[in-house]
Amino acid sequence: MSVMNESYDVLISGFGPSGAVAANLLGKLGVRTLCVDKAREVYDKPRAIALDHEIMRIFQDLGLAERIAPFVDVFPPSEYYGTQGQLIKRIATVEKPYPMGYTPTMTFTQPPVEQALRDQAASYDCVSLALGTELIGFEDTGEAVTARLRDGAGQTRTVTAKYLIAADGASSFVRTTLGIALEDLVFDEPWVVVDVMVNDSGLAKLPKVAIQYCEPKRPCTYIVGPGRHRRWEIMLSPGEDPAQMREDESVWQLLSRWLTPEDGTLWRAASYRFHALVASEWRRGRVFIAGDAAHQQPPFIGQGMCQGVRDIVNLVWKLERVLRGSASDALLDTYQVERKQHVTTLTTRIKEIGRVICERDEAAAAARDARLLAECGGVVKTVTRQEIVPPLQSGLLAADGNAVNGTLFPQPLVATDANASALLDDVVGGGWRVVVDDVALLDSGWVAAARDIGARVVVLGSAASLPAGSVAVQEKEGVLARWFEKHDCHAAIVRPDHYVWGVAGHASALASQLDALIGALS
Repeated sequence: MSVMNESYDVLISGFGPSGAVAANLLGKLGVRTLCVDKAREVYDKPRAIALDHEIMRIFQDLGLAERIAPFVDVFPPSEYYGTQGQLIKRIATVEKPYPMGYTPTMTFTQPPVEQALRDQAASYDCVSLALGTELIGFEDTGEAVTARLRDGAGQTRTVTAKYLIAADGASSFVRTTLGIALEDLVFDEPWVVVDVMVNDSGLAKLPKVAIQYCEPKRPCTYIVGPGRHRRWEIMLSPGEDPAQMREDESVWQLLSRWLTPEDGTLWRAASYRFHALVASEWRRGRVFIAGDAAHQQPPFIGQGMCQGVRDIVNLVWKLERVLRGSASDALLDTYQVERKQHVTTLTTRIKEIGRVICERDEAAAAARDARLLAECGGVVKTVTRQEIVPPLQSGLLAADGNAVNGTLFPQPLVATDANASALLDDVVGGGWRVVVDDVALLDSGWVAAARDIGARVVVLGSAASLPAGSVAVQEKEGVLARWFEKHDCHAAIVRPDHYVWGVAGHASALASQLDALIGALS
């Protein structure tokens, strides 16, 4: 799309997964957006390999779930093996019915998924793309951000936007220009990451589950990707040259435990230092940083890209609300409050998993194995990956301290007619929702308050009559019925990013909660 209007609501720097999700969300909301990136094409090799049900639900919101399904597969269980080759830990997924409508953890092939995100973003009339163009300077005037752009031919131009989102990667120009420090959570290890497209002989040799080889001599992660894609993340030893270790000869030597060159084709080999870093600031006036610009974490449960998408989803609905005047600027401060704490907590947990895997001392590793087995009574119990991902702990949440506040609201299958069903969000839509499990809770007072914040009222079960704009749904597997029973409530106020703002047990309490939310937004 050619750029005609040089004044925008939002400027996005970076068109990787986080920037592309931002462009899609803003496009869907009708927000005038310009997205710039120095690279013209999607990087043709995989970097991220995992996503989870929260992120797949976002892709569903964007209408992309079916389009990217061919490039997504189930993430199998992860088994951890200790110094003697014994099983010491196992991480898998929850049983069906899945709470968000998708397998909780998946692997995916990044280039075609990223291309689908780009193509969809380009389809919105309100979204302009300037690829082969980089941000070379910007100034927050207090009323807007003035940005200088330079294209591949060296031509420069100036654009203005009400807000700037920097999704410009780990070496972020915006973060560096602003002088925002990265807080070190103390993890810094050298690894080489190898992606292989294996053939039939290779498939026959390889494990069917993901494996963490917690071996002091050479800690290693093996991941089962979609189709024939397999990944190894292999820790380097002191004195090994990262550049040399990613050369083909060295890579095949590293892989010789599993494969020979006749068993597949190298797709990518890259050396990294796995870091645990979180930006000290995520908002500076009208400028926001997100994704790798704001945080970096070791890859041990595949949350890197997921974290960036969560950042964007958290930020965009708040930006849109402020842009159209239905919330105060203070709402934007909750972006850093919510996301920094969430990222720091999850990165700390990932780091501790990394410490289990990366122990290089033989005696300490043996003690680790003994401790983990003692903790489970000698019988390894399966931990679900989603237990590791925390809820939101503060920010725009009800002030009553209920433990369900800040958790993800489920998305069950609901009936669309006698013989068909669909996922909840496809039936009731997104945005703010007030979900009640009993039509008797309907009350004109709180329903009017729900309308004031633009929330849709959703009733579980059948109803003879409903307020205008409300919808009744009947779920197929009892997911929400069990959820309401577990949390001892009958109503949930759900944010546009699918997190629970608050819950209530009866109509008057729900009215009070909605009044409090209206005050918090304004």
